[in-house]
Amino acid sequence: MTEQYLEDFRAGQTFRSGRIRIDANRIKSFAAEFDPQPFHLDDTAAQKTAFKGLAASGWHTAALAMKLAVDMNPCPRHPLLGLGVDNLRWMAPVRPGDTLRIESEVVGLNPSKTKPQGVVLIKYTLYNQNNEAVYTFTPIGIIPSRPK
Repeated sequence: MTEQYLEDFRAGQTFRSGRIRIDANRIKSFAAEFDPQPFHLDDTAAQKTAFKGLAASGWHTAALAMKLAVDMNPCPRHPLLGLGVDNLRWMAPVRPGDTLRIESEVVGLNPSKTKPQGVVLIKYTLYNQNNEAVYTFTPIGIIPSRPK
């Protein structure tokens, strides 16, 4: 990626990530430490829940999305810094065997009037191998302006 400063972004610009495959061991390992609920930990117990099978924690899904977003960082010379996240939604469960990827679109740009930076809003959507959206979020990112 060549984009490095606020001025290099434009509304409607898109980015795509690589892919990551999820397995049951990763789902259970994350859940054991951070979200120890039966539908994330135990195949049999998960069958008896609304998920009807093992599903990744939403927070695991969020962490996987962040990994893919960092890997495709459109500002490779600058860290991904944020003020928060808007429109965070889990739309479908992530299952063992899923292969995930992110597509993103610049939906907002707001240069600061007092600092050499601005805010960029990039809507990220995480898809599975069936092109089903499973998760979306829009970070409120701080991007430096081009030095003058």
